[in-house]
Amino acid sequence: MSDGQGDERSGQESISPSAIAHNDLFTAKEKIDLLSQMKADLSVAQQEGLEPAFSLEAIDQAIAEVRRDIEDGHGTETLSRGDA
Repeated sequence: MSDGQGDERSGQESISPSAIAHNDLFTAKEKIDLLSQMKADLSVAQQEGLEPAFSLEAIDQAIAEVRRDIEDGHGTETLSRGDA
């Protein structure tokens, strides 16, 4: 844990990219947005020399999974409801 940083990042660190991808409470768009934000946060953490909670690969895999679900017709009703 770094000084004070753990408190700010703890909410993000407690939720894995895979958990976001499988969460039915988020629309597909929200999942992609959250995972993209995690990716951006990861880049900042690496630039600051902090140990990231998740790998870039884990985030990319979760994004790919959400996109596959959309292509397979899963989650499209969630995406439509969320965008309406």
